[in-house]
Amino acid sequence: MHRLFYSPGTCSLATHIVLEEVGLPYQVELVSASGLYEGEMTSTAEWKAANPKARVPALSDVAGRIGGRADLLTEAPAILFYLARLHPSAGLLPSEPAGEARCLEWMNFLSSSVHATAFSQIWRPLRFVNDEKDTLAVRAKGKQRVSEQYAYIENLVADGRDWAVPGSYSIVDPYLLVFFRWGRRIGLDMASLYPTWTRLTTRVAARPAVQRVLEHEGINID
Repeated sequence: MHRLFYSPGTCSLATHIVLEEVGLPYQVELVSASGLYEGEMTSTAEWKAANPKARVPALSDVAGRIGGRADLLTEAPAILFYLARLHPSAGLLPSEPAGEARCLEWMNFLSSSVHATAFSQIWRPLRFVNDEKDTLAVRAKGKQRVSEQYAYIENLVADGRDWAVPGSYSIVDPYLLVFFRWGRRIGLDMASLYPTWTRLTTRVAARPAVQRVLEHEGINID
């Protein structure tokens, strides 16, 4: 049985949702990423021994290793892709190569440009500079980047598509939900600035699997 190491409301939310969507038993274990500078639990020696990247999510019982605990898979896009491929009957990954590539395209953009760069500048500015006095400028740059990237996302999903990858709900949609929530966390008026993305997120959040995970993690999309 897989065990998901997660922190509520982080990018691990998407992996939690997909585990629920595929419908097989799994376990979860809290590894909190909350903290002013680094995660209070992800920065512990115990967690770093298991996952040297000191991040969540991580999923157990996947063959291979990344330098820590054996059979532990890390990185949200990798976990999402693995679960979708492992459970094709759930229909969370397009069957044709182009659709699959579009999923990877979305996830690479969200995990690198949006998460690792823009939001890290806002929430973890000391990863970019050494002096506290320089963090205001880093945070400002991060907010600028988020605004630019969110405008791009809104423009893309407003082209008439039904889901992030046109044709069906996929692993990209719960991943986008994570960033929608984060936009509200930093004070963006998502409904007025990004109305099409808001409608898409409302549809995602209405899915039974998503509702169960939001309740379990004690969060919502507001």
